[in-house]
Amino acid sequence: MSPCYRAFALPFAFAIMPSLHAESPKPPVAKKVAHEMKLFGDTRNDPYFWMRDRKNPAVMEYVAAENSYTNSVFAPIEPMVDKVYKEILSHIKQTDLSPPYPDGGYYYYSRTVEGSQYPIYCRKKGTLEAPEEVLFDVNAMAKGHKFYSHRGPDPAPNHTLIGYEVDTTGYREYNFHIRDQAAGKDLPDVIERVSGVEWAEDGKTVIYGRQHPQTKRSYQVWRHTLGTPAAQDVLIYEEKDERYDIHPGKTESGRFLTITIQSGSTSEVRFVDAKRPTEPFQSLIPRREGITYEMTDHGEHFYILINDTSRDFRVVSAPIATPAQSNWKEAISARPGLYIEAMHAFRHHMVYGLRLNGLDALRIVDTRTGGSHDIQFEEAAYAAQISVNRVYDTPVLRFSYTSVVTPQSIYDYNMDSRARTLVKLQEVPHYDASQYAVERVQVKSHDGTLVPMTIFYKKGFPKDASRPVYLYGYGAYAIPIKPTFSASRLSLLDRGFAYAIAHIRGGTDLGYSWYEAGKLLKKKNTFRDFVACAEYLIANKYSHPKKLSIEGGSAGGLLVGASMNLRPDLFHTVVAAVPFVDVVSSLLDDTIPLSTTDGEEFGNPKKQEFYEYMKSYSPYDNTAPAKYPNLYIFSSMNDSQVPYWEPLKWTAKLRTANQSDSTIVLRMNVDAGHGGASGRYDRLKEVAQSYAFVLHTLGIQN
Repeated sequence: MSPCYRAFALPFAFAIMPSLHAESPKPPVAKKVAHEMKLFGDTRNDPYFWMRDRKNPAVMEYVAAENSYTNSVFAPIEPMVDKVYKEILSHIKQTDLSPPYPDGGYYYYSRTVEGSQYPIYCRKKGTLEAPEEVLFDVNAMAKGHKFYSHRGPDPAPNHTLIGYEVDTTGYREYNFHIRDQAAGKDLPDVIERVSGVEWAEDGKTVIYGRQHPQTKRSYQVWRHTLGTPAAQDVLIYEEKDERYDIHPGKTESGRFLTITIQSGSTSEVRFVDAKRPTEPFQSLIPRREGITYEMTDHGEHFYILINDTSRDFRVVSAPIATPAQSNWKEAISARPGLYIEAMHAFRHHMVYGLRLNGLDALRIVDTRTGGSHDIQFEEAAYAAQISVNRVYDTPVLRFSYTSVVTPQSIYDYNMDSRARTLVKLQEVPHYDASQYAVERVQVKSHDGTLVPMTIFYKKGFPKDASRPVYLYGYGAYAIPIKPTFSASRLSLLDRGFAYAIAHIRGGTDLGYSWYEAGKLLKKKNTFRDFVACAEYLIANKYSHPKKLSIEGGSAGGLLVGASMNLRPDLFHTVVAAVPFVDVVSSLLDDTIPLSTTDGEEFGNPKKQEFYEYMKSYSPYDNTAPAKYPNLYIFSSMNDSQVPYWEPLKWTAKLRTANQSDSTIVLRMNVDAGHGGASGRYDRLKEVAQSYAFVLHTLGIQN
């Protein structure tokens, strides 16, 4: 890093800028068209409902006007965007190699080349000294496409045929292709709208999930034989209950193909011998409402991770020949403070990903002796998880380790000798971890529940309310926000920020019960936890309301929107990415992707109890006259998970309700989907834009 990139850390330049409006033209004003929606004797009026009609020229005209306004607001910020972008790049090794992993006599890996947006997927046969074989140069494949998302490689058992999936719209519509690596060309077999593909052991049969064209729900599993037309594919299973998604899979041993049928609270697994894919799939445990499980096989037993006796799961083994519950034996018992997150089978070992009182652990069980041990870690807050393991008959476990100040480390761990070998340490140029400090604090929420929060900053950070803090949260879908390393955040930390991660209810940060305490009719706990974390940062003088910024994306956009409605005075700037903010209207509309399956997460508003509860927190429905903070909202026109009109309508409504001189801008990517831009440099530019907006609203000019 050049000296100028570090000079701004200390001393700290700070000057509040009350508004950006003086430097920018007035924002566009959306027309209002009365549209009443009545349910349970309640009437909601949505004057921006017309924005849902993408075929209406006025919609795209308004999107263009919003983007034009955003560009004008950003005109004076662009030098800061460019500066932050270059800083982020300065901490990234742009030409790099992923750690090669063994699979079927090959070593598979990807590499990146400086200046190229996409990875190049490769392999070497036998040893790492063998000649490189390029499988997919995604940069070449993406030419001519404004968006290009690639999944793969997915080799057949003989590793001659290589499957891969491509989406060129951002609308989450992946088509499956098969590359004949020896011939250097694709087979004519193309399967459209797949949601997962698995190879049978014969190397000529695949089973695949199919996505519904309208709802995007994965609702069918089909069988395809290579060389036959798609019209001859066989439907294996169709799920009629719209609450459930279904996905194909395969156990680590390769012995069984599986179909997992899962809603937000219930699951079922069906299986068949992978050598006999035309036989009927059998149900392992018929679905029971509220019971979630997954399975793998080891020897002559199934291992089942299930939450039947504890919401935080236990593990049982069951004979493959007679897997009835009466034959189960407990492998790991449930106990308070223990959340069993994952499991992976090897020939002579079982490995479990655990969370012990909110911190990761990896437990190794030798199935020959019954002995077990945990891999130990020392930092106060970190993330450790099972990595890519494609070889079943091996004593070597590959796992990853990282923390907010420790770049990702990939290890090979000998489960017999307990020897740990560092395979790859993420190289972060111009970074010294010893200059940064981490805290893990407990925050008392509205109901007395203690909520963990990870806070990190450059050493010397004064707790005198003089510094800015960037607070991030999510809190939904049982997804934990683990304290992992991000080189992008260094642009904030080196400017004197503290960065905080709120481990709020709605995720599984403290277990599955932590998730259940932040969903359905307990969803408000998520927002109140987040507000409590913000209040903690202010009460303990990490920051001040005029210097506190928050960020959330998708369901995290719901989080920051609802939190801002609760306490608009608490935040200075809000970054909302693809925000899910029109909760009631979207979940009432069965034509919108995910609206039905999301009912398992938020409830069904066609029932009065859920309708009234959702309406009480939905950010769009609760936008009312108030002094709102600065907002940077960004989204995508091809988003299949949060329709483009939600952030579009929310932006328009916020502007009419805002009683402060804050700036509210929306950037709409017309060529992308839920994850934003597909190229790695384009994604980093999106991060730089968010950070630059925050810096500018705070008056940080260097």
